Amino acid sequence: MHIAVTGSSGLVGTALVAALQADGHDVRRLVRRTPRTADEHRWDPQHHELDPGVLADVDAVVNLAGVGIGDKRWTDQYKQEVVASRVDSTTTISSALAQAAAADPDRPRVLLSASAVGYYGDGGDRVLDETSPAGEDFLADVCVQWEAATGPAEAAGVRVAHLRTGLVLGRGGMMAKLRPLFTLGVGGKLGSGQQYWPWISLRDEVDAIRFLLSADVSGPVDLTGPEPVTNAVFTEALGRVLHRPTLLPVPGFALSLVLGEFAQLGVLAGQRALPRVLMDAGFTFTHGDVESALRWAVDAG
Repeated sequence: MHIAVTGSSGLVGTALVAALQADGHDVRRLVRRTPRTADEHRWDPQHHELDPGVLADVDAVVNLAGVGIGDKRWTDQYKQEVVASRVDSTTTISSALAQAAAADPDRPRVLLSASAVGYYGDGGDRVLDETSPAGEDFLADVCVQWEAATGPAEAAGVRVAHLRTGLVLGRGGMMAKLRPLFTLGVGGKLGSGQQYWPWISLRDEVDAIRFLLSADVSGPVDLTGPEPVTNAVFTEALGRVLHRPTLLPVPGFALSLVLGEFAQLGVLAGQRALPRVLMDAGFTFTHGDVESALRWAVDAG
C-alpha cells in the first residue's frame, strides 16, 4: 500500500512508520519543516496547505498530528494550540484526500485519524465503549471537533476510522515521566487512585492501526487494552515491574498546583473504556493485561 503518515516523529508515529516499512509498504511522511529525505513531503496544516499530488496515489492516510496534551501548562493560548493543531491538520488532510478521491474515485481509500478516549469525559467507574456519548469538558470538546474535521473525506466516500487512543505504554510518552519517579522509589497513586486509566501497549497500538488499514471498520474505534484499570492498580503494577515501593501518593491538590487544569482532566479524571469494535472485528491483543504491557514497555525502554 501507499501510506501517508502525519505526526510521524511522535511516540506512535515513529514506531508505526518503522512497522509499516518493515511490512513492505511505501510510506511517505508529511512534515512541516524542509524535507530531508525522499520519503518526506512538506505541508503547512496551519494554513491548510498540502500539494494534492502528494496524495494522488495514496491508499491510506494515518493522521497522528497534534501538539502534546500534557507538554505544557494549560494557558488559554496553549489550549487554543491544542485544538487548532488537531483540527487544522485533520481538516487539511481530509480535504486533500477528498480531492484525490474525486480525481480517482475507483481507488479505495482509508483515513485513520487520531482521537482520544478523552472524548467520553470523566466517566467515573462506568463502562464505556464506542457507543457512549461525548463528555462535556474541554478534552471532550477537542475530540468532538477533531473527529468532525474528517467530514470532507467521509463525504467523498473515504472509509474513516477515529482512533480513540488511551494511555500508550512504550518508550517515551507518559512512561518517560513516570519511570524515573518510580525508579527512585517516590512513585505512588495520583489523587484518590480510583480514576480509570485506559492503557494500551505501544506494540498493540501500532498493530491495531496496521489491522485497521485493511479491516472493514469505520467510525470510532477505542484503541485501549481489554482490561482498563484504576490508577491505584496501575501504580501497583508498575511498582512490581520496577521492583520499587509505591507508598507515596500524590494528593490531587498538589497535582493541580503543578499542572493546573490538565491535572483535573488529564490525570485525575478517567475513562473505563473498552475496545469493543476492535475485539468484534477480530483483533488479538499481544498484551491483554496492564502488567504484561508495563513489563514490555520497561524492557523496550
